[in-house]
Amino acid sequence: MRDVPARKRFGIRQYDRLPGKSAIPEFIADLTAPVLGRVGLAMPVLRAISADFAAYFDKKQNYGPEARARLRKVLGELMDRGDRILLITHGTGSVVAYDVLWEMSHDETLKEQFGNCKVEMWLTLGSPLGDRNIQKRLAGAREHSASKFPANVISWHNVAAEDDYICHDNTLADDFKKMLQQRQVSAVHDYRIFNLAVRYGKSNPHSSVGYYVHPRVSKIIADWLA
Repeated sequence: MRDVPARKRFGIRQYDRLPGKSAIPEFIADLTAPVLGRVGLAMPVLRAISADFAAYFDKKQNYGPEARARLRKVLGELMDRGDRILLITHGTGSVVAYDVLWEMSHDETLKEQFGNCKVEMWLTLGSPLGDRNIQKRLAGAREHSASKFPANVISWHNVAAEDDYICHDNTLADDFKKMLQQRQVSAVHDYRIFNLAVRYGKSNPHSSVGYYVHPRVSKIIADWLA
């Protein structure tokens, strides 16, 4: 019988050996995001680094409404059937999901049908929701008290990779603690990982594949399935 090889490790030693690994983009994002927001340059910079963000927040394009409609349709079908729901989103997808979850909780045309329905677990990977400039543009951002946040998520697990500049503010429990205080979510858990993905010969800590294959993400999903 052949020996089973040791499980691939996902620690800092393996991460430090990746070609082209750099903490500079995340450091710059941490340093400049608050300043750019105050002087009104946050969105031009977001457009420069992420075409998805540019399209989603551009009111002149249909990308945002269409993206929300696609997710809303699928979630609505699952909720109507009474299915258990695990929602997994990566990067910009977590912003789309947040807006849809808020709409289904509070929008007058949707809350009557879906207001009491729940997403059992929401798993965000490489999410920019901790960025204050993003938070200002979320659905419900100008609302107060219970109307400010989605009310249809039972538990929220957030996974952020070292040096992933998209989620440079890598913890969400502190940003959305009012959801806990208002009992709109039962728990918000933050996890820090090392993303070992390599693309075009360089480390790519925002890679969705690197997130999906990580043991931490696998355990979160396996625990939910069990």
